[in-house]
Amino acid sequence: MSSKAQKKGFGAVVWDYLTTVDHKKIAILYLIAGGLFFLIGGIEAMIIRIQLALPDSNFVSAGLYNEVLTMHGTTMIFLAAMPLVFAFMNAVMPLQIGARDVAFPFVNSLGFWLFFFGGVFINLSWFLGGAPDAGWTSYASLSLASPGHGVDFYALGLQITGFGTLMGGINFLVTIINMRAPGMTYMRMPMFTWTTFVTSALILFAFPPLTVGMFMLTFDRMFGAQFFEVAGGGNTIIWEHLFWIFGHPEVYILILPAFGIFSEIFAVFSRKRLFGYSSMVFATVLIGFLGFMVWAHHMFTVGLGNIANAIFAVATMTIAIPTGMKIFNWLLTMWGGNIKFTTPMLWAAAFIPSFLMGGVTGVMLAAAPADYQYHDTYFVVAHFHYVIVGGVVFALLAGTQFYWPKMFGTMLNETLGKITFWTFLIGFHLTFFIQHFLGLMGMPRRIWKFLPNQGLETGNLVSSIGAAFMAFGVIVMLINIVVTSVRNKRVGNDPWGDGRTLEWAIPSPPPFYNFKQLPLVRGIDTWWIEKMEGKKELTPAEPLGDIHMPNGSILPVFISLGLFIAAFGAMYHGDEGNTWGIPVLIIGLAIAFGSMLIRSLKDDHGFHIHKEELIEDDNDKGVKA
Repeated sequence: MSSKAQKKGFGAVVWDYLTTVDHKKIAILYLIAGGLFFLIGGIEAMIIRIQLALPDSNFVSAGLYNEVLTMHGTTMIFLAAMPLVFAFMNAVMPLQIGARDVAFPFVNSLGFWLFFFGGVFINLSWFLGGAPDAGWTSYASLSLASPGHGVDFYALGLQITGFGTLMGGINFLVTIINMRAPGMTYMRMPMFTWTTFVTSALILFAFPPLTVGMFMLTFDRMFGAQFFEVAGGGNTIIWEHLFWIFGHPEVYILILPAFGIFSEIFAVFSRKRLFGYSSMVFATVLIGFLGFMVWAHHMFTVGLGNIANAIFAVATMTIAIPTGMKIFNWLLTMWGGNIKFTTPMLWAAAFIPSFLMGGVTGVMLAAAPADYQYHDTYFVVAHFHYVIVGGVVFALLAGTQFYWPKMFGTMLNETLGKITFWTFLIGFHLTFFIQHFLGLMGMPRRIWKFLPNQGLETGNLVSSIGAAFMAFGVIVMLINIVVTSVRNKRVGNDPWGDGRTLEWAIPSPPPFYNFKQLPLVRGIDTWWIEKMEGKKELTPAEPLGDIHMPNGSILPVFISLGLFIAAFGAMYHGDEGNTWGIPVLIIGLAIAFGSMLIRSLKDDHGFHIHKEELIEDDNDKGVKA
C-alpha cells in the first residue's frame, strides 16, 4: 500500500478511477464529466443562436428546436454547473479544513456515479425516439401532453442524478461539522468552506421537493395517476410550486460556491485578508435562509393574488441586501491591496460588474406589476444568463485556472488563459446585454423563429456573433488544458506564491492521505500565519502515527448501473406489445439492491499507512530535492 508514484497501464488507471473513493480523484471525475456535459450544453446553445441569427430561419425544425432548448437548460443546470461546482467542493473543501477525506468516502463515490448514469440516461433520449421538449422547467401541462418518451427520460434521469446530488450535500455537511482540524472553529473556516456548508444545507432541503415533483410526474405519465391532470381533480400549479421551491434555492446552490471561489481569489491576489470576514459569513447564511422564501417570484403571472405577490416581491428585494454586502466586501478587499492581475483575478474583477447587472435586473423582475410585462420575454433570458454565466460560469472558469495546479500539479498557461478570458467576456456581453432590449421590444422567449421587419434582426445577429466568441474562448481553454497536460511541468505547494489557506501548504497534487499529521489551526488564513512566522511547514496538532484509509470499491458503479437499467424497464413497460419492460426493471433493481446488500454484509475495515512509510516518503522527497 505504499504511496510512492508508480507508472500504471491505461487499464489500471481506468480501474483505479472506477473504484476510487478518494475525494481528489472523485473531484477529477466530476470535472471531466461536468466538462463534457458543459460542451454538449454549449453545442445546444450554438444551435439555438444559429437558428435565431437570421429572420425566418429554418436551420432546425420547430420540434427539434424545442428539444434543443429543453436539453440546453437541463444539461447546463443539472449536468454541467452542478457537477463542476461539486468538483471544486470535493477537491478543495476537505483540504481547507485539514481533513484526510470526506466523512463517507463510499457515499461520495456513489453520489458521482448516480449523477453520471442519470446524465447519460437523459442524453440517450436523443438516440431513442427524441429528447424532452417541454422546456427545462417541464411545466406539467406541457410535459403531460408531450408525446413519446422524451419527458420520461427527463423525469427518471433527474431522479437518479438528484439522489447523487443529495448524497453529496449530506456528505459535505457531515464532513464540515465533524472533520475540521484541531483549532478550526466555524469562524476560522475559509470562505469557500463556508459557502460549501451553506450550499450543502440548501441541497438537503431543496432537492426533496424536486424529487417529489419528478416522482408525481413519472406516475402521471407512466401509471395514469392524476396529480397534475386538471380533468381528474389534479392541479398543474402544484408542479410549479414544487419545481420552484427547488428551483430558486438551486440558483443559490450554484452561486454561493462561486462566491466562495471568488472570495479566495480576491484575498490571494490582493495579498490581503478578506475584508469583513464575519459579515461575509452572515451574509452567506442569510442568502441561504432567504433563498427559500422567494420561489413564487417565478409565478407572479400565475394569479396567486396581490398579497402573495407582494410578500414574495419584498422577500426577493430583501435578498439583494446580503448580496450587496458581499460585493462591497470584495471591493474593499481589493482596496489598498497589492493586486496581481493573473487570469483568475481578471475573472474575479469582471465578475463584479457582470453579476451586478444580473442582480439589478433581478430587482426589476421582483416588482410584480413590472414582471407582468417582462415575464416570458427575452428580458428574463438576459437576466438569468447574467446571473448564471456572469456568476457561476465565470467562477468555474476562474476556479479551473486557480485550482488546476493544486489538483494536477501543473500550471495552465496564463497567456492562453487571458485569451479565453477576453474572448469569453466580450462574447458574453455581446450575447446577453442586447437580449434585455430584445425582451423590452417584445421578443418572446422560447420562440423558434422571428419574422423580417419586426425590428429584431440586428439584436439577434449581434447575440449570435457573441455566442461564437464565447465558443472560441472555450476552445482556447481546451487547447490550454491539452498543452499543459502534454508539457507536464510540475509546480510546488504554493504555485501562486500568496496562498493563504491550508490547501496551499501541502504538495501539488496532494498525497492520497492529504496530511501526514493533522495541522493545528491558529486563526483565519492558517497557512499565511505560518508563512509570516517564517515556517516552511504547518504546525502539527498530533504526533506522526499510522493513518487509517478506506478501501476502494466498484459497488457504487453497480448500484448506479442497476438503477440506470431499471429506469429503462420502468419507462418502456407500458408501451403496447412490450414484454421485456418488467423483467428489465426487476433485473436493474436486483443489481442495485444486490450491490447494496453486498456492501451491508461485507466487513470492510480499510487499511493503514504505517508511520515508517510516511517517514520513507519524506526521505525520498528529500533525496529528490
